[in-house]
Amino acid sequence: MVLEATMICIDNSEWMRNGDYSPNRFQALSDAVNLICGAKTQSNPENTVGILTMAGKGVRVLVTPTSDLGKILACMHGLDIGGEMNLAAGIQVAQLALKHRQNKKQQQRIIVFAGSPVNYDKKVLEMIGRKLKKNSVALDVVDFGEDEEGKSEKLEALVAAVNNNETSHIVHVPPGGIALSDVLISTPIFTGDGEGGSGFAAAAAAAAAGGVSGYDFGVDPNLDPELALALRVSMEEERARQEAAAKRAAEEATGQEKGGEQSSQDATMGESSNAAISGADKKNDMTEDDENDLLQQALAMSMDDPVSTTIVQDTDMADAAGDDQDLQLALQLSVEEGAKESTSQSSQTDMSKLLADQSFVSSILASLPGVDPNDPSVKDLLASMHSQSEKKDEDKPPSEEEK
Repeated sequence: MVLEATMICIDNSEWMRNGDYSPNRFQALSDAVNLICGAKTQSNPENTVGILTMAGKGVRVLVTPTSDLGKILACMHGLDIGGEMNLAAGIQVAQLALKHRQNKKQQQRIIVFAGSPVNYDKKVLEMIGRKLKKNSVALDVVDFGEDEEGKSEKLEALVAAVNNNETSHIVHVPPGGIALSDVLISTPIFTGDGEGGSGFAAAAAAAAAGGVSGYDFGVDPNLDPELALALRVSMEEERARQEAAAKRAAEEATGQEKGGEQSSQDATMGESSNAAISGADKKNDMTEDDENDLLQQALAMSMDDPVSTTIVQDTDMADAAGDDQDLQLALQLSVEEGAKESTSQSSQTDMSKLLADQSFVSSILASLPGVDPNDPSVKDLLASMHSQSEKKDEDKPPSEEEK
């Protein structure tokens, strides 16, 4: 990797307002300068880059050669556009800045962006070129814009006077929609010459432009093994993350299918168990009913219930009477006679009780017309009737309750 100090001379004249380059000449120039500064500083940590302007009130150094890329890029913002380009003065100031570089081992290079007419004669430019060659300063020129007053011829004469072993180059970029940075990527100004050029600059250019590269991720591992390793590790981690996510999704899908099958099996087993339980309950109910019937029959047989016995006997007699008409007639007569006797006995008993009540008999006799209850004959009659009723009661056998 070449160790180099570079000064970039930019054109900020009124011609930079033209829009024949996208989006305009000055913006296209700024993009190309940023690209070159990045390539130079990254190709070697000890490389330095400085920037100066060649138009306006005069040549102005924006930043002296430094390796701080942020400082280099920041100086490009807010530049004033105006005046005319002073090419000779810009090259001489750039040479002076390189002469006072801190590391004297750095090779010296000047890059000029010329987008406006050149007001110097060809011989003056050739003399400046020979001086640069004497001080071992290489010169690269980017010629863009219209070719007015033989600008291209003058710039070619300047580069030819400086060139030593093909270390200096000139690039002509015709007007159109193409960007300056896209053109410079494939030129020796960006990639460097075969012996002392920057190989990393070519790799970075390919990566920045999104072009085709023969290396993985657009980086040559021989030139920057750390960057290539970091990119490879990052890609492997991303691939592993994607594979893990895909595996997790497949496991979730499989789990859902197994869960559905298990739920259907559980439902089937639940129905079978419910049916078995209901059948067992019905069987148990039937068994309990049979046991209850048997228990009731056993109790009925073990207990001699007179009511049930009487009902059975009456039923048997009724069936027998139904079969024999004479027996049926005899039973009917015996029932009627028993009813008459019970009636007469009850009436006699009631009459005797009424006659025994003296007050009741006296009230009855008093209510009869022409009967005097106090008549001695009536009293004798009542006394005789009372004595007869008492005698009958004494002759009557005692009842079961009196016993």
